[in-house]
Amino acid sequence: MPAADEKFEFAAPDGRGPVVVRRPAAQLQAHTWLTENRSRIDDIVATHGGVLLRDFGFTSVSAFNRAVQIFSPDLLDYVHRSTPRTKIGGKIYSATEYPADRSIPLHNENSYTDAWPDRIYFFCLVAAEHGGETPIADSRGVYRRIDPAVRERFERAGVLYVRNFNEGVDLSWQEVFQTEDRTEVERYCAAHRIEFEWRDRGPALRTSQRCQATVPHPGTGEPVWFNQAHLFHISALDAGEQASLIETFGTENVPRNAFYGDGSPIEPDVLEHIRDAYEQEKALFIWQRGDIMVLDNLLFAHGRRPFKGARKIVVAMS
Repeated sequence: MPAADEKFEFAAPDGRGPVVVRRPAAQLQAHTWLTENRSRIDDIVATHGGVLLRDFGFTSVSAFNRAVQIFSPDLLDYVHRSTPRTKIGGKIYSATEYPADRSIPLHNENSYTDAWPDRIYFFCLVAAEHGGETPIADSRGVYRRIDPAVRERFERAGVLYVRNFNEGVDLSWQEVFQTEDRTEVERYCAAHRIEFEWRDRGPALRTSQRCQATVPHPGTGEPVWFNQAHLFHISALDAGEQASLIETFGTENVPRNAFYGDGSPIEPDVLEHIRDAYEQEKALFIWQRGDIMVLDNLLFAHGRRPFKGARKIVVAMS
């Protein structure tokens, strides 16, 4: 591994993204090497925001789970979900299950809530035949690119996320909250200051939660852009999907939407400005089978590019 004064190799060809760490000695057992070098890798993540572990010979979910346990034995369950995932085993999950021909916008995991993981771990079991990259973006850079007047309004108001759980569309409330018990849902909502309303007509459940737009990084104090207004807002869908949902459910009852924290609408040009900031900060790298990527979830947003062929990425959070 490079010494502190040596140059690093970065995952993205333009010199951005996680630092690439390659296993230096094939004869050394990979998990043993990770254990012996954990503090060094932690330092790199703290400084650069992420590490891409390459050529370690990991080929199974159990090997990935064991590697992740070296960094953090206390992994998180995925509750208050935003996307469909499958639990692979333990607290290892599939990456977001979304049509292969669609992109997943850049986002920080669970930044639409008041509780999020500090780290997110990705493991490439099968690299896509074509495409399927996981774009990443420095959340500090996104913050700096956003117009100060826009930042100030979001920082003052926050972001209000509204979800309507309509039967057969998007995720059910049972999947989001991982329970069939309404009392458990109400308990979770109360603990996280989520307003909720059970309904006899229309959506079975409506929730709304006001959350942060930016946060200071706990290690450095640097401000980072940390919300999913651009992803939850109905304008994240294509025009046909927007029109279909509004025609079916009405503007007030679409499955999900985002507003300024005071409930006022977010202007379309503001949302496009935010999306452009992510696009300008975006870096891409090509997955290789066996790669493990460790990201500081506050410092780096991530997404997914469309792909062809088989692709299997699994994730864990801590």
